Amino acid sequence: MSEPRVLPAPVARPWRVFAAAGAGVVAIFLNISGLTVALPTITRELDASPAQSTAVVLAYMLVTTALILVFGRVADLVGRRPLYLAGIGLFTAATALCAVAFSPWLLIAARMLQGVGAAAFVTNNTALLTDVFPAAQLGRALGWNATVAALAQVIGPVVGGAATAVAGWRGLFLVTLPFGLVALVASIFVVPRAAGQRGSGERFDALGAVLSTVALAAAVVALSPDVPVSPWPSAAVAAGAAAAFVVVQIRRTHPLVDVGLFRIRAVTLVLLAALSNAVATYAIVIMISLYGQGGGLDPAQAGLLVVPVALGTVVAAAATGRLMRRFAPRALAVTGMGLNAVGSVGVALTLADDAATLWPLAPWLAVLGAGTGLFMTPSTSVLMLTAPARRRGIANGLRSTLQNVGYLFSAALALGVATAGLDEQARRAAFAGTLGGVDAAQLAAFVGNLRLACLLFAALSVLGLVVCLFFPRRGPMPALVVADAPPETAAVAETTVR
Repeated sequence: MSEPRVLPAPVARPWRVFAAAGAGVVAIFLNISGLTVALPTITRELDASPAQSTAVVLAYMLVTTALILVFGRVADLVGRRPLYLAGIGLFTAATALCAVAFSPWLLIAARMLQGVGAAAFVTNNTALLTDVFPAAQLGRALGWNATVAALAQVIGPVVGGAATAVAGWRGLFLVTLPFGLVALVASIFVVPRAAGQRGSGERFDALGAVLSTVALAAAVVALSPDVPVSPWPSAAVAAGAAAAFVVVQIRRTHPLVDVGLFRIRAVTLVLLAALSNAVATYAIVIMISLYGQGGGLDPAQAGLLVVPVALGTVVAAAATGRLMRRFAPRALAVTGMGLNAVGSVGVALTLADDAATLWPLAPWLAVLGAGTGLFMTPSTSVLMLTAPARRRGIANGLRSTLQNVGYLFSAALALGVATAGLDEQARRAAFAGTLGGVDAAQLAAFVGNLRLACLLFAALSVLGLVVCLFFPRRGPMPALVVADAPPETAAVAETTVR
């Protein structure tokens, strides 16, 4: 384990650092949520195959997920400021490359570079704020940081859809670019050089980093329907790499992941529940966007269609602070998972075969979002209360990583199930948002696949609900107990100070 590290003194004007970092948070999460409505236009205008369309989404998520813990550890060794600046700089440059990409493969490569930059930035964001804010203001700063991410997540589909409607799919990246530039330039001037100074000279677990990346990549390949080989060899590689990773982490003096945390029953339960929640909820927005544009909505309208998910999350997360003073975290987490299941079933039952009536989906999407918002804070609270104080940062890093793993698997699973059994023309039309041109049988099969995926996600929510039932029995608590890990929405993957 790492030796205790003396943190730098808070800076005189920490809110300047917050503002600079906030611009980067907006850039990253605007880009993430906006892509859900831009994907059909990307598919059409770049003439992308179904495999390439899938890769546009998954390549970014795979790279980001694989590097969260890696960059968290690297920051401990080389210092946070250089990695933070390199991350936002690379993300901004890669966003510009995305905007000028002229082929699907170039866009996928640029998205992977975006993922590298986003992982370096987001991994260090919370830790950097912890370095520069005094203890009395830290909870407020972290809460506002999560709020900025949540708002960016809410407006992402709207802004991305409008930009795509006006300027094509490149409009999403052109809208994102100024935020990245502002974050980079401002951070160079306001982030103190003393923030997150180099650590104690411990060795980096390179083998663990490679094994974790191989396990994730192989698992995604196994889940993808567009890989022209049997999924079983990839699944075997994923299982073997994951097993080897665990063995290496147990034997390492300075491991990438402290697997000893999994010996704490409550910690393991929270991490399993967080993974279930992420898999069960993330990709429904992607499916509804494809369904809506296939039913005749333009990108701007599709962006509005999926907003209820994010709005439900934000409203529920904001209300959870007060609810935690009256109800136990276990009760709130169970209720949140239950709402996820209800919302998913409601979406499945409301989907119309001809995709002509779309707005009745909105209430169910809001219920789904509210479930996620109600689950996040109490589950994180349980994690922070049951993990040893000196290991809370690592525990929250594991939660963020498994949450991102869930997002990645959710997208891969949804895209695979949604297009299963369709012919090549229908699969291309599904990604391109042009389902109106396929025959009725293929359209009915696509909608049936979406219903099946929603029911599968509902079952995963029920599984998560059962896990939450075994959370520790604790009474109501002050809302301030979650200051270490504020409410987060969608892919807010942050690692706190170790």
